[in-house]
Amino acid sequence: MSEEKVKTQAEAPGALTQSKEEGGSRDWKDAQKEFEKLRSTKKLRTPKSQYAITIAVSSRCLFNMVEERKIYETAGVESYVKYQQEHEEEPLKQGPAFPLVKALETVNLRLRELYPDSDEIFDVVLMTNNHAQVGVRLINSINHYDLSIERFCMTGGKSPIGYLKAYLTNLYLSADSEKVGEAIEAGIAAATMFQGEKDLHLSDHQLRVAFDGDAVLFSDESERIVKVHGLDSFFEHEQKFEDKPLAQGPLKGFLEVLGKLQKKFHAKNLRLDCPIRTYLVTARSAASSGARALKTLRSWGLEIDEALFLAGAPKGPLLEKIHPHIFFDDQMFHVKGAQEMGTIAAHVPYGIGQKYNKSTSITKLTKKSQSGAGQTNA
Repeated sequence: MSEEKVKTQAEAPGALTQSKEEGGSRDWKDAQKEFEKLRSTKKLRTPKSQYAITIAVSSRCLFNMVEERKIYETAGVESYVKYQQEHEEEPLKQGPAFPLVKALETVNLRLRELYPDSDEIFDVVLMTNNHAQVGVRLINSINHYDLSIERFCMTGGKSPIGYLKAYLTNLYLSADSEKVGEAIEAGIAAATMFQGEKDLHLSDHQLRVAFDGDAVLFSDESERIVKVHGLDSFFEHEQKFEDKPLAQGPLKGFLEVLGKLQKKFHAKNLRLDCPIRTYLVTARSAASSGARALKTLRSWGLEIDEALFLAGAPKGPLLEKIHPHIFFDDQMFHVKGAQEMGTIAAHVPYGIGQKYNKSTSITKLTKKSQSGAGQTNA
């Protein structure tokens, strides 16, 4: 054997080791680069709850469970649970809150790109009084649609309202009007969701949220004047107290957190490319009562992107042009009008208006029938 060959063989193991180390180093660096690319994605990590904006959504809002609900009502809870287990590999259909949740995730992606280490993003919690046995189908459905929902609260027939504060909930959306009322009474922003009666194309790059004013963003102070003393007294009252801010309503806090997130984009010079847009859609007229509403928002340090004063005109046609992911109103008349035009609307059961517009059922199942308050699958 030649001296050169022996030398080559002697060096070969070291060379091979070095090659492995270099290859391993390259593989690690490549993997690290790929991991860094994922830092802004929704699958990276769940935010710390004390910093996140928590949106608690019931299973019947996130998914269309009309058929399952019928089984519960006609055959009882055991048949309902059995059916869910037998169909747990079959994804549930999308419900009224589904587009909203997807839009929240779009905002999260943008926030993570700009602020990769911040936990100040939306965190969706599935809050339901379903039994844990139904959980597998819910998890499978969430994974099927690639939703970023890691926190579940399944109370097995008990009301989940007591858990809302423990989850630091900023907004609770349910298909059960009674539970929504309980949440409002507990001081938590809440609304009962409706599915639009026709499909509208919703933005896939911008979250759009529309609010009514009185008894939603603001207190029902002015609405009480209308109901008790009439419109003329209302106009006089609003002009007299134009410079006095209205007290806050149940959804003021949610607008506040939306505004806080908007400012994070504004700070990066992205005001014109902000993935959150807010709307005030109110029956007030601009000239006679609009100034007080705008001055109230200003006094709170809040901005609204668009303000639409309709002077009593129907809200549905305007909302059809806005295409919001959700519209909040305290009057069922406006909620139903919006729903008929395809808008995903949510009823806020707050204020004096509830005495004049009672609704025993506000989860629409079909155009001809509605469901009452839920017991085990809100």
